Amino acid sequence: MDVLAVDIGGTHVKILASGQEERQEFESGPKLTPQAMVASIKKLAKDWKYDLVSIGYPGPVRSNRPVTEPRNLGKGWVGFNFEAAFRRPVRIINDAAMQALGSYRGGTMLFLGFGTGVGSAMVIEGVVVPFELGQLCYKNGTLEDYLGLRGLQRLGKKKWRQEVEICISRLVPAFRLDEVVLGGGNVKKLKRLPDGCRGGDNVDAFLGGFRLWEDEHLPRSPRKKALSAVRKKSNPPHQNQKTRLIQKGTMKGAAA
Repeated sequence: MDVLAVDIGGTHVKILASGQEERQEFESGPKLTPQAMVASIKKLAKDWKYDLVSIGYPGPVRSNRPVTEPRNLGKGWVGFNFEAAFRRPVRIINDAAMQALGSYRGGTMLFLGFGTGVGSAMVIEGVVVPFELGQLCYKNGTLEDYLGLRGLQRLGKKKWRQEVEICISRLVPAFRLDEVVLGGGNVKKLKRLPDGCRGGDNVDAFLGGFRLWEDEHLPRSPRKKALSAVRKKSNPPHQNQKTRLIQKGTMKGAAA
């Protein structure tokens, strides 16, 4: 069965269906409502075949539903019936969790997304655990105040990079991590990735959306096929990335 993966961002909404060759996108922003988003997706995907829908939502999700309105979009997301709008089964997950699931290779992995805020999620032996690490108290504010866009602008690149190194060096032993994946638009501002980290790829969000529907009845979505669909539009791996590859087998499951 074919899956349509939707990655909702503060500036763009990106979509890709399994089996398609190229992703599509359109602008989002503070006026985007769920009704407008669904209408735009249907228009862009009118020639695509898809039976299931996965949505990466920029906010907390519980029981397959958004529980708060997004900061950078319009209103009306909480309580919106996505299944009725798409007329298909829909699974919704936090956007950072969807990207984490797509970038997962095994063991215990933490994903951090450096953008306007700080997206975060863990995958532990194949089980996705969404977090809001950006809300943790840190120094004179929160982790997001230092690692998010506000922190980057206030501190400057050099001090921001130092804060990234310090925080990751504390999170790795605290969560007993095998590796950390760094994503988001601001990861390219790091001169080098901290030890034990690797850079994420734009395709990971789509791959995570495909993986949300994996079970004994659905074939797994091969990473090479997903990569080929957005090869031209994806960010290349960080030139100085270092990582410890994990050889613990395949993913055991995913929590929507």
